[in-house]
Amino acid sequence: MTSEIFIVSLVFLGLSFLVSAVLKSKFKKYSKIGLASGLSGREIAEKMLRENAIYDVKVISVDGFLSDHYNPVNRTVNLSPEVFNGTSISAAAVAAHECGHAVQHATQYGPLMFRSKMVPAVQWSSMLVNWILLAGMVVLASTKNPTILLVGIIIMAVTVLFTLVTLPVEFDASKRALAWLEQTNITNSVEFPKAKDALKWAATTYVVAALAAVVQLIQYIMIYMGSRDRS
Repeated sequence: MTSEIFIVSLVFLGLSFLVSAVLKSKFKKYSKIGLASGLSGREIAEKMLRENAIYDVKVISVDGFLSDHYNPVNRTVNLSPEVFNGTSISAAAVAAHECGHAVQHATQYGPLMFRSKMVPAVQWSSMLVNWILLAGMVVLASTKNPTILLVGIIIMAVTVLFTLVTLPVEFDASKRALAWLEQTNITNSVEFPKAKDALKWAATTYVVAALAAVVQLIQYIMIYMGSRDRS
C-alpha cells in the first residue's frame, strides 16, 4: 500500500504540473490580447469594488507571477504586476476574480467565512501532518501500533476539508467575476469567452489539488483499517 501511495502521488503531481503549465500558457496567451476598453487590472478591480458598494478594500500591487489573492484580514486585493498594470484579457479576468472574493467577504458568503475560520487550524496542521504520518507509518511497520497513524489521518482530514471548502469559494468568485465582466461590458463578446477560459483553467488547479488530497487521505485510511483487521 505504501508503494501505491507513492505511485498515486506521482500521478497527481504530474497532473498538477500539467494543469499548471496549461494555466500559465493560457495566462501568457491572453495577456498578449489587449482589452478594447483599455482598462488596467487595477482600474477594473477598483471599478468592480465601487459598483458592489465596497469602499474599504484597497487594490495594491505585489511581487510574483500569478501571486494574485484577496486578503480578508487587511482588506486588500493583491495583484501581481502583470495584472495590476496590464490591460489584457488575463488582467481583467484575474482582477475581477480576486474582487469576487472581496464581494464574498462583504456579503458574508458562507463557504468563505468557514474557510477563513479554518485558517489557524490548517496552518498548524500543515506543518505537522507529513511528519506525523511518516512517524505513524514507521511505528506501524515496527510495532503494528496504528495509533500515531490515526492521529496523522485526523490532522490530514482538516487540511483535506480546507481544500474541499476552497472549491465552492473559487468557483463562486469566478462566477461573480464573469457575470460582472459580461454585464458591464468590460469584456466584449470576443474577449469574454477568453476570460472565461482563463478562469476555467485556474479553477482546474484547485480541482486537481482537492482530488489528490482526498485520494491520499482514503489511502491512509485504508492502511489504518487494514492494520486493525490484522491485529
